[in-house]
Amino acid sequence: MNYRRDEAKAHAGTNMTGIWAAALQPFKPDLSIDEAGMRANICHWVEDLGIDGLFIGGKQGEYASMTVAERKRVFEIAVDATRGTGAGTIMSCSDQNLETVIALARHAEAVGADFIVVHAPVLHFVTDRDEVLYRYYRTISDAVDIGIAMWSHPDSGYLMSPELCARIAKLPNIVAIKYSVPREMYAELTRLAGDRLLVSTASEDAWLDNILGLGWRLYLCSSPPFLLQTAADRRMRDYTDLAFAGKAEEARRVRNSLEPVRRALKDTRPGAKPHAHQKYWQELLGQVGGPVRPPMLELTEAEKVATRQAFARCGLGSVQTAAE
Repeated sequence: MNYRRDEAKAHAGTNMTGIWAAALQPFKPDLSIDEAGMRANICHWVEDLGIDGLFIGGKQGEYASMTVAERKRVFEIAVDATRGTGAGTIMSCSDQNLETVIALARHAEAVGADFIVVHAPVLHFVTDRDEVLYRYYRTISDAVDIGIAMWSHPDSGYLMSPELCARIAKLPNIVAIKYSVPREMYAELTRLAGDRLLVSTASEDAWLDNILGLGWRLYLCSSPPFLLQTAADRRMRDYTDLAFAGKAEEARRVRNSLEPVRRALKDTRPGAKPHAHQKYWQELLGQVGGPVRPPMLELTEAEKVATRQAFARCGLGSVQTAAE
């Protein structure tokens, strides 16, 4: 880390900006971590696609299928692969076991990650949650110096209120939130705590409107930044930069031109197979995808054919790959 705990908010305000993508984790055919594939993807995302930061080891990265040692290793790979590139890293330390969360957070801090993110936990038998959740994030905040992003998502079985998030944001190293909630909730949190908390949501569909309407400068984060773009076709990067420059109409035109790609990606994704589908789309783009780990499900051959056909029609990329 190159900042102190009491500098975390200011550091995030300066350095946690732009497009941050949630990495899918490549595995080899034997389901071991594909370190070379991970490095190749990171290089492509940062150097060719202009992605500003990477969210490592989250739900997109199948962290629930990995051991603690494997999770620590992917942190190390990501830090090493981004060193000197200007790209940032935010490591997912989410876990139902609080000691594991803190151990992962301390490891991320020790190896030089920029930030960490921690998902709100599943809480059993608790209906009056706010004090429990405040204590949860305060305990993590007290244990480390690194900047921490909260993450509230329906997967927890509840959503953290804007008022609770604003209260937690007063802790010195709580710097951001990935807030997977309806727009009215994240707009309200931006109003309540936007001066001390970077508020973002993972919807690429809403990203432009949130830049223009809410003044956001951080996309945190999901897989579209590396699924909707190629080295020769960086339309998400382009419309983001146009919007940041105040060129709203040009940004909207470029953003809307991506709709055939969005539709192709979404319409061919089986509901039970998001990871396998996105990894296969990566392969069609010439990136490293690979298999998913159990209990996630692989695509059928028919699902791959439908995905290839949609990919071929969507107007993104023309590289012939092994997956084709």
